[in-house]
Amino acid sequence: MTELEQFLTGRIWLRDFMPFAQKEVDAAISAGKIGIKKGITENKECARCLEKSPQKIISFYCANCQGICYYCRHCLKMGRISSCTELIYWADPSPNPQSPHSFTWNGVLTNAQQRASDEVLESLSLNQSHLVYAVCGAGKTELLFPPLAKALEKGQRVCIAAPRTDVVLELSPRIKAVFPDTVVHTLYGGSPEETGFATIVVATTHQLYRFEDTFDVIIVDEADAFPYSCDPSLERAVMKAKRSEAPIVYVSATPSDRLLKEISKQSRIFSRFHGHPLPVPRFQSLWNYKKTFARNKIPILLTRWIEDRLAKKEPFLVFFPTIELIEQVVPLFKMLNERIEAVHASDPGRKEKVMKLRKGELPGVLTSTILERGITIPNIQVAVVGADESIFNASALIQIAGRAGRAPDFPAGDVVFFHNGIVRQMDKAKRQIISYNRGEFV
Repeated sequence: MTELEQFLTGRIWLRDFMPFAQKEVDAAISAGKIGIKKGITENKECARCLEKSPQKIISFYCANCQGICYYCRHCLKMGRISSCTELIYWADPSPNPQSPHSFTWNGVLTNAQQRASDEVLESLSLNQSHLVYAVCGAGKTELLFPPLAKALEKGQRVCIAAPRTDVVLELSPRIKAVFPDTVVHTLYGGSPEETGFATIVVATTHQLYRFEDTFDVIIVDEADAFPYSCDPSLERAVMKAKRSEAPIVYVSATPSDRLLKEISKQSRIFSRFHGHPLPVPRFQSLWNYKKTFARNKIPILLTRWIEDRLAKKEPFLVFFPTIELIEQVVPLFKMLNERIEAVHASDPGRKEKVMKLRKGELPGVLTSTILERGITIPNIQVAVVGADESIFNASALIQIAGRAGRAPDFPAGDVVFFHNGIVRQMDKAKRQIISYNRGEFV
């Protein structure tokens, strides 16, 4: 029963997909320990993702209840929710376990980081939401360690959420290393099952569909990133997962205008923790590059850039505008070096490939925008092919450029935007990076 309580406390879960024996679940329901709610409410709203648009709450003839049912198309990938589906939750949770939490980080915050950290602490003490607007490589995660330690000291339950799995996989080991005695769960699509009561949950924002009235503090990292930035249901999931008075800390290097306007408590850091300027991207024309690739050739300027990285043994990322183009050109790049790999959102092996790049086992990776954030590799060099394409907006280009020069031992790095004609978003990204280096906001 204890394991069942630890699993369900704060969660809403499909009864038919519980990782426990049905007999044990039924006994807890009979004892009043587990509550039940309908998957689709009488108002035709999904109880898990709160979707209620007629385009996504769809009627169908249900063989299970022998009548007309409704199901939610929006969160279908997490298991079908329908009118006759039962969602369960722990109805009588015990107080959060008050186990001791050690805080083992021995780093030193810069003056700017310390100021921001203190400001976040003050906002949390007042239950007020806060925006940390800090450039890539400013040390945003580190400045959150003291506020996290304070929340644990107060017996609070914390969620660190990010829109993308790659960011979650980057954050989780760092949190576990700093709080080694704290139960930390890492949740994303396909993540392994974890046991115990997690005081800290590091999760993709999609996983918050499965939580309700749970967290005393939520940190939304990369708050401007796709899909969180354009999917209102993910914002609703964050609001549903937190307790009514719980504050949210938004963290971003490229926050939206809406966040900048709506969150009154803000901290801004426009310099990197090591004190060196952000690498400024340079523009390089790559005329008709798609036609060159179609002839099974790599444009000569791009070939030279790759060969220079290989000769200097510098790891690199090359960003492409589409998955189709990546798959088309991988064989060409493998002719330069057979260990060059490619990753994108639908690649099941991307976690392992990124780890190999980090360990120096791969010379470089061709990628989509999936790696525009949440990856830190010393001495990484960065190129964008087709920087003029619409998928590379100014925020994406700033984030991509921010992969370079993050390590104190390698504070510089080459960032090149290969293009078929300079566009406004490229100019905007470059201008913004230059303004950061001047300590300004434009």
